Amino acid sequence: MIRTIILGTALAIAIARPATAADVTAGDLKIFAPWARATPKGASVGGGYLSITNSGDSSDRLVGGSTDVSKGFEIHSTQMENSVMKMRPVTGGLEIKPGQTIELKPGGYHVMFVGLKHGLKQGDHFGATLRFEKAGKVDVDFTVEGIGATHGGGMQMQHGK
Repeated sequence: MIRTIILGTALAIAIARPATAADVTAGDLKIFAPWARATPKGASVGGGYLSITNSGDSSDRLVGGSTDVSKGFEIHSTQMENSVMKMRPVTGGLEIKPGQTIELKPGGYHVMFVGLKHGLKQGDHFGATLRFEKAGKVDVDFTVEGIGATHGGGMQMQHGK
């Protein structure tokens, strides 16, 4: 009887837990919660987001990547110039210093999936390979959130609360 209750509780927790991409460790780097925004019909680009922590004693650098959902994979920054938000590719990659966590998020550093082969639909998952200067190639799984998502894992900011 107790065994049935424990198994039932574990199953209920697993079902109720939101689906999120798995965290990945590669050497001194830990990649957290890769996610992407769903794209509107006909979109040719999409955005991807994640966090990277470097627990080592030397810097590493995210220099690129690839995925089957798009022709290109670029690391971009978003900056305000003359009251206009502009996105630009990051030349030379994105440095992650020892002890540092870099968050790729909307309005900041992010991944651009250029030349999408199909739209990104909320609830879907897709694989990608991140390429680091020292850690090498690291496979991750992106979870697709809603078009206006501001965070991965189904957790949205509640404005005014």
